[in-house]
Amino acid sequence: MKRKFVGLAAAAMASTLVLAGCSPAASGGGESSDKTLTMWVIGGDTPEELREYLATEFKEETGATLKIQEQGWGDIITNLTTKLPDAKNTPDVTEIGNTQSPAFTNAGAFLDISDMYDELGGSDLLQSFVEVGAVDGKNYTLPYYFGSRYTFLRKDVWTAAGQDMNPATLDDFNASVKAIAEANPKGIDNFSGFFLGGQDWRDGISWIFANGGEIAEFDGEKWTATLDSPESLKGLEQLQDLYKNASFAPNDMKDANQYQFLNDSDEVKDEDGNVTEDLSLAAATIMAPGWAHWSIGDLTTDEKGEPVRKWNDDTFGTLVLPGNDGKPAPVFAGGSNVGISAKTQNPELAKDLMRIIYSEEYQTMLGENGLGPANSKYADSLGDDQFAKALIESASNSKLTPAAPGWAAIESKNIMEEFFAQIRDASDLKALAVETNAKLDGLLNQQ
Repeated sequence: MKRKFVGLAAAAMASTLVLAGCSPAASGGGESSDKTLTMWVIGGDTPEELREYLATEFKEETGATLKIQEQGWGDIITNLTTKLPDAKNTPDVTEIGNTQSPAFTNAGAFLDISDMYDELGGSDLLQSFVEVGAVDGKNYTLPYYFGSRYTFLRKDVWTAAGQDMNPATLDDFNASVKAIAEANPKGIDNFSGFFLGGQDWRDGISWIFANGGEIAEFDGEKWTATLDSPESLKGLEQLQDLYKNASFAPNDMKDANQYQFLNDSDEVKDEDGNVTEDLSLAAATIMAPGWAHWSIGDLTTDEKGEPVRKWNDDTFGTLVLPGNDGKPAPVFAGGSNVGISAKTQNPELAKDLMRIIYSEEYQTMLGENGLGPANSKYADSLGDDQFAKALIESASNSKLTPAAPGWAAIESKNIMEEFFAQIRDASDLKALAVETNAKLDGLLNQQ
């Protein structure tokens, strides 16, 4: 899943970064000094500091060179589909979105690394991510990092609207954001108590999950869509209510940059950094992956004179979306897996890189950079500020999309986006759910 500390537009650009350590070769380095291993990372999720560490450590451990190439989230499925099966062009090791992992593991795109499972962390690894990277009990991809979603709010607006900023249940939260939209204490046109894009299913799915619904279920033989279950329909009814009475977000908006509408002012930029739209405060509450806090706050400049956001506790706050059972509401778990291409020409070197990725040093570095480490033993590296606490608490009840072999095809066809875009104006939610189930059923079990 996506995350970026500064500007999602940059994360959508595919670029290449070549890193070569200059340390002398370690034991065994003489045999590998003329070899190069390629690793793909997606977007800007892996900071440059971590890329440099991997390259340097890999050089010291093996004597070989590590080339890290950055792929765009929008291109990754196409690039993996075309390059993974090609022995001459395949990345040796690649990051892959957790929701994309089942399709590629079922297709035989990754090397069986079951013999490394315990060595790389075993049961301490995030098990939901382990499961989407496994087929028939064998491990092909393992968790790389996790993220989780929680809500960010404007304390000043919630207070002015007379709402408790610690709703105990999801029903309380729903009531509060509707009341804020109605009160609109700042008198802003089309102001949202809760900003939820019409196609933002990755955030909206929490209402289905919180009511006990599922996108699809596995009966031991096949996956079947269940968006028309009584539990799912209850969640859909709540979502329709929010779309109509709490959110003025565009009905064609997906999960992207919603944090910008929480700031007093912000800008939309294209891939070249040119400003294409000016924004102003439009929401009291948004839901986003935890990394979004880097893009929320008062506008200031860093030591280089570059514009940055500085969090202001007097104005902004965090809130883990509550469920109705005393636990956090289930949220969609962001993050990625990582695996070795089945077509790699350097399987042993690729395994050496995996050992570095799952080392205590690198796992700790992930946490220190705001990424949930794959190994739970190092979760304390996230720190103890409000963002770390919210990330850990929200992740405690997080869920993934179905581990169905056809899920990548479903994402590529934007079926969930189309479904969510129809919720607000649907006259018959059950009929809409049944119609969407049929689309999902045609792809869920596709190998």
